Amino acid sequence: MSSLSPLVASEASVGRADEIVQRITEAIHLGLLDDGERLPVEIDLAAQFGVAPMTVREALATLREQQLVETRRGRSGGSFIRRPASPPVDQLIQRLSRMSASDVRDLFDEHTAIAGQAARLAAERAAPYAVRRLFALTDQLGAAGTLGDRIRADSRFHIQVAVASQSARLARREATLQAEVAGLIWLPAEPEVDVARYVEEMHAIATAIAAENPDDARRLAEQHVMGQLARLTQVNLDLSTTGPET
Repeated sequence: MSSLSPLVASEASVGRADEIVQRITEAIHLGLLDDGERLPVEIDLAAQFGVAPMTVREALATLREQQLVETRRGRSGGSFIRRPASPPVDQLIQRLSRMSASDVRDLFDEHTAIAGQAARLAAERAAPYAVRRLFALTDQLGAAGTLGDRIRADSRFHIQVAVASQSARLARREATLQAEVAGLIWLPAEPEVDVARYVEEMHAIATAIAAENPDDARRLAEQHVMGQLARLTQVNLDLSTTGPET
């Protein structure tokens, strides 16, 4: 299944059912898997993740318990995605509260390196249809009316930049990073994201890629990523001081 492929690392096999649950859950919340989309059969999923079919069966059972997957029987049956209306905000807050300031900084340092290089290569290699997709995703974020829609449009944009770089490794790493950062960036906490400015920055990155200007594309992508570090550091500090609400 092409939607899952960016989240399935080729360097090492996923060995436990809970890790498969995490990967598929990430793909759902990032919008890489659409509501109602049919997953591959168990034997094909097992091959993609490099595990035994029994492990996939266990993971699917957990996903059904979490109401993220629905299994239907019959000729047209199978396992189908049930995407929740909103992302798991409480879980995201708990995860951020467990991170140190150094953890947050290191995460953004890595994302800056990956996003910057992906944008630079995209400016040199991107096909016209890939560039059009970037502008479409920018428009989607600007028009997004829910937290889930914003997270999905944002993460898809960054993954699309990496895909446009025509580097499979960068695309896989960006997808994994988006699973870590996208939900955190859009947490409904003070200080809030300046959505209009955020969209403008994405549009500028897409414009530099369309103009085949690798230096500007890299600089703008790096600035865009690091621009959220100060905000998340403040949110993280507030959580460490007051604790997450329960």
